[in-house]
Amino acid sequence: MATTTVANGDARTREIAERKFFFYLALAIAITIVAGFSLNFAMGRSSLAVPLIYHAHGIAFFAWTGLFITQSGLIAADNRALHARLGMISAGLVPVMVVLGIWLMVVVMRRNGGPFFFDQNEFLFSNPVHLLLFAGLTFAALKSRRYSGWHRRLMLMGFAVLSGPGLGRLIPLPLMIPYAWRIMVLVVLIWPIIGMIRDLVKTGRVHPAWLWGAGALLVAQGLADLVAYSEFGIAFTRDFLAGTPGAERPMEAFLPPGFAM
Repeated sequence: MATTTVANGDARTREIAERKFFFYLALAIAITIVAGFSLNFAMGRSSLAVPLIYHAHGIAFFAWTGLFITQSGLIAADNRALHARLGMISAGLVPVMVVLGIWLMVVVMRRNGGPFFFDQNEFLFSNPVHLLLFAGLTFAALKSRRYSGWHRRLMLMGFAVLSGPGLGRLIPLPLMIPYAWRIMVLVVLIWPIIGMIRDLVKTGRVHPAWLWGAGALLVAQGLADLVAYSEFGIAFTRDFLAGTPGAERPMEAFLPPGFAM
């Protein structure tokens, strides 16, 4: 009996420690996202004088960021009831984010051709894939919510996918042409790698949810690239941008004349 009590106490201690770890990791991702966008504003690279879709997109995605931190904090504080209620409500935001994300990408590409340090065809096909991957990981996590190990790792992996734009604003992507997009994807993998290392240290093994999540990101990106750089992908991108200001820039990533970091 005493041995069972001690074992239960140890398991409870490990569970509390893991919940706190995931809260702090989620907080680190959120801080990175906010820092990336804040830096752009501070350096004058971004402006509020943009079409309404930019603002709608920003509100939805930052709302998700706030909800994610709140949810991580609630479970760390062992408030399971409120965590469960908020979880089902916040799930309704996911399809809205996917629609707004794709809509914004369309507006950005036709308005200015997309970020100059990305190939247009890669940007056009990879963005929707990443958004759908985020949604897929999130709903897979919700479906497996009875299994906390899978649930919290898949949720965090989905959140990590969204960190790409924030991370991309903190690293010198223009200097990484023509590999900027792929480097950004690899940088996103820092978050699950941190989780894997923690698993190895604490349990001696990597939870398979990390491998599924990271593997899904790499496979999804590989498939997006296969389509983007095919004859179909290149032709589709040209037709998609034809007659818009976005067609005036090269399809390949480039440095604008006089560019300075």
